Amino acid sequence: MGYSFPKEAKLCGAQEIAALYKSGKRFTSWPLRVTFQEIPEEQTRVLVWAPKSLFKRAVKRNHLRRLMREAYRLNQSLLGEKKVLLAFNYIDKEEQPFPVIEKAVQKALRKINGK
Repeated sequence: MGYSFPKEAKLCGAQEIAALYKSGKRFTSWPLRVTFQEIPEEQTRVLVWAPKSLFKRAVKRNHLRRLMREAYRLNQSLLGEKKVLLAFNYIDKEEQPFPVIEKAVQKALRKINGK
């Protein structure tokens, strides 16, 4: 598996996102809240989100989303062959450095894979 993060790997569409949040499983891997739902056939798709209520400036929200996407891109092999819809929500009130976010993403992906 490569390190790419193509457009097809991004979760978008209001109905799919609403269905994920309604019926998906949730857990916290600080500073992220992770919601996931296993799917039978499609490829894994990911949503990254930083709330406007915590970060008023778009620059900070974009930076956090960029860090979460990069952490997922580098560690997506930890999911193995599982196909899931996945959402990473940033819940800390302060910006964390990349190593902290990357460890949280790694922990979350291992937990989803069941290792």
